[in-house]
This record gives sequence, C-alpha cells and structure tokens, in this order.
Amino acid sequence: MMFGIIPISFRFRGKLRRLALIYDCFQRNPGVALHPAQIARQTGISLAETSNRLTDTPEMFVKLPKRPDGLTRYRLSSAKTLMTPEEVEQFLIRSARKETLLLYAVGGMVLCLLLIVVIVVVPILQI
Repeated sequence: MMFGIIPISFRFRGKLRRLALIYDCFQRNPGVALHPAQIARQTGISLAETSNRLTDTPEMFVKLPKRPDGLTRYRLSSAKTLMTPEEVEQFLIRSARKETLLLYAVGGMVLCLLLIVVIVVVPILQI
C-alpha cells in the first residue's frame, strides 16, 4: 500500500487475517514445504496475494531453493515453527502495531513540517 507521495508499504498492518490463514495452512501441514498455489487453494486467498505475503514476510516464511522442475516452495521459519500459535498471533499483532506507530510518526512529522512552513510564511504575507 502506498500513501500519497510517501513510499511506505506495510507488511503486517492490514494483513493480519491473511497471514494468520497462511500460518494455519502450514500448521495443518506440518513439516511440508508448500507451493503458493497450494496455500492459495487451501486458504481461499488469491495466488498473487499469497505469493506477496510469503515473499514480504521472511520473518515467518522461508523460501526454499527451486526444485529441478522449477517450483518454488515455502516453509515456516524455524523460529515460528517452535512458537505456539498464541505466540505467533502475538508476534503478528506486535508487528502490525509497530507499523501503525511508524505511520503515525511519519504523519506527525509531516504535520509538524507543514506547521513550521505556515509559521514561517504567514508573517511574510502580512507585510
């Protein structure tokens, strides 16, 4: 997602449900490397969105080397495999919260910059 002229894209914010569905898919298939098409079929998420979520969140999903037939598969990262589902849920919520705080921080900086411009320009216009 892009916000105006500020190139900020979020990996977790607004995508928690999809990431949780993909995580659940891996939990239902333990120890199996899955292709994005398999995950999309099992979760009901589009193939493009599934592929984007898998590649954009290396903290959760690891891309395996291509097989000789050219298929790229993914697995849960070892850190997430060892976590309980509740801990993964908390990780997702924390990551989304960090991105939300980043959005608010950037928005606050832009507003402060505009306020400074107004404070500098208004006295000049009153002359």
